[in-house]
Amino acid sequence: QVQLVESGGGLVQAGGSLNLSCTATVRTGTRYAMAWFRQAPGKEREFVAAITWSGGSTRFADLVKGRFDLSRENAQNKNTVSLRMNSLRPEDTADYYCAASLNWNKLWASKDSYTYWGQGAQVTVSS
Repeated sequence: QVQLVESGGGLVQAGGSLNLSCTATVRTGTRYAMAWFRQAPGKEREFVAAITWSGGSTRFADLVKGRFDLSRENAQNKNTVSLRMNSLRPEDTADYYCAASLNWNKLWASKDSYTYWGQGAQVTVSS
């Protein structure tokens, strides 16, 4: 069982930066990959970025590559993944969701590959 809680987000002007964090509470010894997805009103949920258990590998959607960064800190049974979003654009406006997969060394871009989800954090970028 993995419990995910997002924090951060908010309102920012175009060109600005925001941080999102996802804290995962798990049973000790559980390994999992983590990812961020986003969903804008009226649109499908789309992949943003993913990171393996070790944090040694990351994957980014083309739309955010070079602007977003992803890092991970693993503690005994509570781990944190941080999404740093730079050079934000109005089209980045969406609800951002943290997700976890027990395939801990895979960087899946499909939302169907993730079992656990957070409640979402709103990001609004004004023009």
